[in-house]
Amino acid sequence: MSIVAIVGRPNTGKSTLFNRLTQTRKAIVTEVEGTTRDRQYGTAEWNGREFSVIDTGGWVVDSEDVFEEEINKQVMTACEEADLLLFVTDINTGVTDLDMRIAGMLRRAVKPVIVAANKADTFDMYAMTAEFYGMGLGDPVPVSAVNGSGTGDLLDVVVEKLPDGKIAEMEADIPRIAIVGRPNAGKSSLLNAFTGEERNIVTEIAGTTRDSINTVYDRFGLRFCLVDTAGIRRKNRVNEDLEYYSVIRSIRSIEESDVCILMIDATRGIEAQDMNIFSIIQKNRKGIVIAVNKWDLVEEKSQAAVKTFENAIRERTAPFSDIPVVFSSAVTKQRIFKILETAKMVYDNRRTRIATHKLNEVLLPVIENTPPPVYKGKVVKIKYIMQLPNTAVPGFVFFCNLPQWVKEPYKRFLENQIRKNWNFKGTPVNIFMREK
Repeated sequence: MSIVAIVGRPNTGKSTLFNRLTQTRKAIVTEVEGTTRDRQYGTAEWNGREFSVIDTGGWVVDSEDVFEEEINKQVMTACEEADLLLFVTDINTGVTDLDMRIAGMLRRAVKPVIVAANKADTFDMYAMTAEFYGMGLGDPVPVSAVNGSGTGDLLDVVVEKLPDGKIAEMEADIPRIAIVGRPNAGKSSLLNAFTGEERNIVTEIAGTTRDSINTVYDRFGLRFCLVDTAGIRRKNRVNEDLEYYSVIRSIRSIEESDVCILMIDATRGIEAQDMNIFSIIQKNRKGIVIAVNKWDLVEEKSQAAVKTFENAIRERTAPFSDIPVVFSSAVTKQRIFKILETAKMVYDNRRTRIATHKLNEVLLPVIENTPPPVYKGKVVKIKYIMQLPNTAVPGFVFFCNLPQWVKEPYKRFLENQIRKNWNFKGTPVNIFMREK
């Protein structure tokens, strides 16, 4: 699939245009300079032609932003990947010195460049695009990313200049794996270790990642859409609007995922905020893999220490304790591939289907030996079991005479019997009681 990279200086409306072209709200948009840091990928379609779009951070020089070097490095990487460069400028401020520096860099890129004169919110402003001819990059296209005017003309030019490319497989058709956790747990480092490149900016500063960043991973027989998310902090610790939107997007990434990799900092152990994130995953009925990161920094690495740490996690996550735990290090790449293999296993477990006759053969004798407790003189008899077809989460229906008298402890007993006989590790299981 052909790739279009959106580049320009800060606050020209690159993320707004990205959201407009991809018809999503993936990229966070604020008035704060430097909001976008990492490369954000999306898919656009125009006149039957589909192509990838990359949103990048604003190119800056000699600024006070501590992320300047890393953001510029991400912009350069996007330019190298792209087949076409979409240079977004601000029609209100006109051509600045920084615009001219970026234009000089783009002229040396030996790739098609389109100048989008953004913030042309009214037709009266279209005449102001003449100034941008001075950058020597061809005809500027007036657009308004906010209200959408001119974007159709812009897309016509983009499609015309794009090289022919094959239609790629849609991301929606592959498993979505969200990497979630507290700030500084190592989520971006893990994604970089998976891809073997500096896909996302990594620093010691909490809150470096702001957007939820999608990356298609296609190696060693595994194909996923990996989503790096912003760290989720407690509500009373979130002070800025920008961080609030980052957290909202992280939670939305959980909602849209199939499996979540919950990153825990081995040097801090499992804390209350880890359990809050775990409860969000569980509430949304998603598959889960717990990755204990920074294991290389732990002094005691014996089997007994591993077992103690693992037992502490399972005690905190009970009664849902059938969760795979992987001890890893994103920096040394210790057992990182096992995390992906385990995530794939959990995804497959979510799609496991058990034949009805097998369920009844195995579980009915167990139920006969351990029937539901008699409640207020009511005797519950379970006669038949089946798995619900075509459900995102494995669901089992137990047909009985008095479903309202079967309480949660016995439902957990039935779930444990299912897990004991079939592999549903890492995925929630729904138990329903229905009248025979």
